[in-house]
Amino acid sequence: MTIQIDTREKQRAVKQIIAHFDRCGIKHYPSKLYVGDYMNLDNPRLIIDRKQNLSEIYTNVCQGHKRFCAELKRAQDMGIKIIILCEHGFGIKSLDDVKSWYNPRLDKTPYAWDGERLFKVLSTIKDKYGIDYVFCEKRETGAKIVEILGV
Repeated sequence: MTIQIDTREKQRAVKQIIAHFDRCGIKHYPSKLYVGDYMNLDNPRLIIDRKQNLSEIYTNVCQGHKRFCAELKRAQDMGIKIIILCEHGFGIKSLDDVKSWYNPRLDKTPYAWDGERLFKVLSTIKDKYGIDYVFCEKRETGAKIVEILGV
């Protein structure tokens, strides 16, 4: 397996992921991806888009909704399956768990979404674009990428 890593991934954020690939003897190289962040060259129709936590996903679907959905639409049009891999941890193991997420922005503005609303929006996006969400701890990300892309 050879994994292509999008060049826009921040180096400090992917250090542990690359270390996991190296420990497992998985070849990898940086190159700009059309969509997402990680792709197995043996299966270019399956892409992982890594998110550091639910706050990043919230920003994507709230403030950057148009751009985020345009990327998902591009993938859908090309027959690419997107997996959103969220490194949130803290008891968030599935999309249903998002309902109980406490958005720290609720302390600053009454217009911020709670976990229930974010869950509804993510569910709609899932159905519309055929994406899946996978949740893990940061320390598990490299292994989770290999697991998802290696199938």
